[in-house]
Amino acid sequence: MLSLSHILAQLESTARNKNSPPRLLAVSKSQTSAAIAQLAKQGQRAFGENYVQEAAAKQRELKELSLEWHLIGHLQSNKAELAATQFDWVQTVDRPKLVSALARHRSPERSPLNVLIQVNIDAETSKYGCAPQEIPALAALIAAEPQLTLRGLMAIPAPDPDLLRRRDAFRRMNTLYRQLSESYPHIDTLSMGMSDDFELAVAEGATLVRIGTALFGTRPPQ
Repeated sequence: MLSLSHILAQLESTARNKNSPPRLLAVSKSQTSAAIAQLAKQGQRAFGENYVQEAAAKQRELKELSLEWHLIGHLQSNKAELAATQFDWVQTVDRPKLVSALARHRSPERSPLNVLIQVNIDAETSKYGCAPQEIPALAALIAAEPQLTLRGLMAIPAPDPDLLRRRDAFRRMNTLYRQLSESYPHIDTLSMGMSDDFELAVAEGATLVRIGTALFGTRPPQ
């Protein structure tokens, strides 16, 4: 378990040759509202949750802190209304049905919902995410919705112990991101890298890393 300041310093150091260090998303799945509030007091503003309903209680309890909430878990279509209402970002859009559902339920009185396309970069049968060749069609659908803003791509590469293979997955994601930016120059987010490989991800172009265990320690038992 590392302190917030230590992780921010690592991000700064790893990204020293880039324009700015990547953003830190604190993965607060299974963590208490008190633990989240403690990090918020230290300056952390963005938090990631895997489950819509679990997040709802925390968001109510921490409403006064005005935090930024990201959904980073798989989203079922029947939960799209809650997601569009509760979150500032949805990082796991991977199919057309989800695009239309989120857009339909995002109130025009609110700012557009920030969206990332989740890519199954290693074609794992156990993981969600679209295939790389499906990115352009999904991006076009998102861009056509006024209540959604396409911000970039997200991936969870296979947890391969061989860091060379993991690096290759990050590099392929960076290539896809750069290709997408040719059609959508405003995108700014490549979300990849977690507690055990975020430095490698940053070296290969991540602009946002999702860190849970290194910040909070081992998750409490369910």
